[in-house]
Amino acid sequence: MRIMTTGGAGYVGSACFRYLRARGHEVFAYDDLSLGNAAAVCDSRLFRGDIRDEDRLAELMARLAIDTVIHLCGLSSVAESVLAPERYRSVNLDGTQAVLRAMTRAGVRRLLFSSTGSVYGHGSGAPMAEDDPLAPNSPYASSKAAAEEMIRERARDEGIGAVIFRYFNAAGADLDGRHGEARARETRLIPMIMRSLSSPGEELTIFGGDWPTPDGTCIRDFVHVEDVAHAHLLACGSIAEGRVETYNVGSGAGTSVLEVVRECERVSGIAPRYRIADRRPGDAMENVADIARITERLGWQPKRSALRSIVETAWRWHRTHPEGYATRGPRATIAAGMKDAG
Repeated sequence: MRIMTTGGAGYVGSACFRYLRARGHEVFAYDDLSLGNAAAVCDSRLFRGDIRDEDRLAELMARLAIDTVIHLCGLSSVAESVLAPERYRSVNLDGTQAVLRAMTRAGVRRLLFSSTGSVYGHGSGAPMAEDDPLAPNSPYASSKAAAEEMIRERARDEGIGAVIFRYFNAAGADLDGRHGEARARETRLIPMIMRSLSSPGEELTIFGGDWPTPDGTCIRDFVHVEDVAHAHLLACGSIAEGRVETYNVGSGAGTSVLEVVRECERVSGIAPRYRIADRRPGDAMENVADIARITERLGWQPKRSALRSIVETAWRWHRTHPEGYATRGPRATIAAGMKDAG
């Protein structure tokens, strides 16, 4: 396949880029690098641009003879979306519209879209299944739910084929230790814990210690980023024109925030400093995936998503790359450069 990954220099996007390339597919990344890292992908296959630039997207899709788009570009912080809802709508919804229009102009008929388990809202406390009603409770989740519906409309009107992935919490780092999470503005739990471990005196903030859960902290579903990348490989081969399939991508297991903190302490040997703060607007008590559909239809299994495996790979990356991809010197393991990194 000839694949364009929008947001391809981001954490999940670059993991998919590398995974698909390693298995023989022609893959190109499109990213504005506001959150992504050029060092996470091959320089010659990275094209810089805004996701809302329909003309540039269409020109690139046609010139590169793209047959499948994996649309991962977007903003993804629940808390930030509450403060900047219009920005989230612009990037996540208008950006998806630009991708769809560009696909039409370039004759691309296959789409894999990254949505979120947040579209289910607070849920019932049971694992969330794809046919459960949607109740997005943040501008971020609402923008993703609206983008999903836009894709379904385009499939009905134009007959494109699409797979929608509702991610839960992608986490961990590449098994070889060369790539991992590195953002200028970090909002995700595990890298925030890692940052507190490697920065003496830095304190982790846990939002909400009074949830009706066993330890008072909210519960999340963590899935290893390599398992996520493998799901993309399987899904790309299953896209059928005129059909839209929706799958949860998670581990199917719930872990509390404090359980993650304790596992990070066991793996690193360092006790994180943390404080409990008030709950954040838009947060859900429990968010766990029912993964029966993706395992049955695509044969996918979260083989590397045990919490210990996720934390061990994340700690290896953060310990050797304390400044992310900017790390230099003997601690850096980026090694051979961007060509090999691809």
